[in-house]
Amino acid sequence: MTATQPVTRTLVLGIDTGGTYTDGVLLDYHTREVIASCKSLTTRHDYAEGIGKVIEGIQIDNPAEVKMVSISTTLATNAIAEGKGARVALLLIGYDKELAEAFQLHQRFGTSQYAFFAGGHTLFGEEKEPLDLEGILDYVHRIKDSVDALAVSAYFSPMNPEHELRAFEAISRICDLPIVLGHQLSTKLGSVERATTAALNASLLGMLRDFVIAVRRAMEARHIHAPLMVVRGDGTLMSEEFAARTPVETIHSGPAASAMGGRFLSRVDTALVVDVGGTTTDIALIEDGRVQVSEEGATVGSYKTCVHAANILSIALGGDSHIHIGRDQKWTIGPARVVPLAYLASQYPTVKRRIAPLLQKGWGQIDLDQLEFWFLQREPHPGMFEKGSREAEVVALLREGPMCVTDIVRRLKLIHAGQIGAAELWRQEIIGRAGLTPTDFMHLNGVYRTWDVEMSEIAAALFCRNLGMDVKTFHNLLWQRIDEIITEVILSFLTGRQLAAPDPLHDVDIGRWFFRNSIQTAHPHLETTLRLKVPIIGIGAPAKIFLERVADIFHTELILPPYYWVANAVGAVAGSVMVSEEALVYARLSEDQSEVVGYYVQTSESRTYYESLEEALGFARERVRTLAWEGAVRAGAHSPQVALEESEDGLDTYRIRARAMGTPRLA
Repeated sequence: MTATQPVTRTLVLGIDTGGTYTDGVLLDYHTREVIASCKSLTTRHDYAEGIGKVIEGIQIDNPAEVKMVSISTTLATNAIAEGKGARVALLLIGYDKELAEAFQLHQRFGTSQYAFFAGGHTLFGEEKEPLDLEGILDYVHRIKDSVDALAVSAYFSPMNPEHELRAFEAISRICDLPIVLGHQLSTKLGSVERATTAALNASLLGMLRDFVIAVRRAMEARHIHAPLMVVRGDGTLMSEEFAARTPVETIHSGPAASAMGGRFLSRVDTALVVDVGGTTTDIALIEDGRVQVSEEGATVGSYKTCVHAANILSIALGGDSHIHIGRDQKWTIGPARVVPLAYLASQYPTVKRRIAPLLQKGWGQIDLDQLEFWFLQREPHPGMFEKGSREAEVVALLREGPMCVTDIVRRLKLIHAGQIGAAELWRQEIIGRAGLTPTDFMHLNGVYRTWDVEMSEIAAALFCRNLGMDVKTFHNLLWQRIDEIITEVILSFLTGRQLAAPDPLHDVDIGRWFFRNSIQTAHPHLETTLRLKVPIIGIGAPAKIFLERVADIFHTELILPPYYWVANAVGAVAGSVMVSEEALVYARLSEDQSEVVGYYVQTSESRTYYESLEEALGFARERVRTLAWEGAVRAGAHSPQVALEESEDGLDTYRIRARAMGTPRLA
């Protein structure tokens, strides 16, 4: 008799690295069964540390069974929104400098370092003016040591990329900086959006490379040798090599993965997905099993891009949003994210010992800065701050342990917190902040009691005493305010319209009255209701408490699928691999511009000329089909299928798009 051979499974590991938590799930690829899951705090100073903790928490018995690892991340979105990308110089060829300055277009370029050069093409791919190659090389020679990457965008480069390619070849001879070309990222004709996309992509190259290295390091330390995939902003997957070249395509990666994970776990193909995290709440719509995509291009902060990404609305509201007193002396929530006091006290018991005696003080005797603690997250690099500088003084203080703002002001012999000047320490995440959050209040009502419950009780009592109300009353007001915020955001997301701002002096806006009366009926004779025709799928650990009342307001069902608290990590492995390729077919005019004499076909690799439209379209269809299929295979797809779409762009111009899609290729 032969011994029974152990059953070898085909497992896939999904990981989502968010602003607050890193989540992981292990799935059986064939049965789609979730075998294990784990959550851990994101370690921004070294992503490998948090990812490693998640992998260890999942406890993979046989690493050889893991045939694919896929990861989604908010890294790119957060870096752009917070201005933490690398230093980029943007070279604008053929752009109108006076027009850009007149309409302040420079504010949308994605970098403050940019320069204009002669060149560019017309709508018909003809050279507008000769390329100023000498000026470009002189500029690059002067700034190459002060930037980390270069981006080049030429006017109408999707119609003819010759000047971008010539600039690339010439620059490559005099420096080894990464260079991003606009036409390789988008075939759309929006010149500003294409330049912005190129600059942002260049700013993210090093960051995503380091992130992929961190993931690989965590995998190899645990003997996982499998293909690594990254979630695109539209919920599809791409290989780590593709992601390294086009990190800008990971904009909205995390929320898109959440939407796909919610659909996968709930088995509902049409729904509104609301992902409540520690830092943000993200809203997306899935229709017929696919996340709704913005054809206009993703927007991050004030930057409009050409990136094909999920239509996501994100707001700075989550479990770790800071509850504090605003400038108008009224309590408010967010937009800043802080570490919950319950967590900080569980790590540093001295924090509770510092705050607890404040309970002996009466109303009006408490400075709420005593409820905000700063702590050292990591040591700054040697020489980062001059000896004796304010930053160095703050770091030295926090080496003693977490300290409340009041004590920091006193120790530095200042008058108020605004004089501390710690913006750079926060931006580089050398120090962190802790304060009162919704997570602390979730500890109070028993929904979430992972950390120090007593710390949350003390902090809530002190905060409410300062407001002159009891904790129960404020608790109800807090969740009522959160309900209002999320309800209003859902309305704006679905309608594309904003409610008028509240005006206490002239409260006559019918839209806002309707909104308030629908949440809490106040009129004696009129009842107004909001009805959502699709269910809400709740994602994220706080989803139940954040969304139950919201679903009631919309008179719809709240679906909390199995493993809803880590659905974003499930979405990281639930997507397919997809690659799109486009060709533009446009007319060549006679010298007097009076008639069409032929057609150009512009693909991502070359421009070719045909005398007849039929020949040009035939070549375009065949070429983009081949390019898309080959690209999907390189991106990690198994046996991709290709679909073609054709549209007219006017002025004898045609757009041919091929989409190749397949399941991810396993080890």
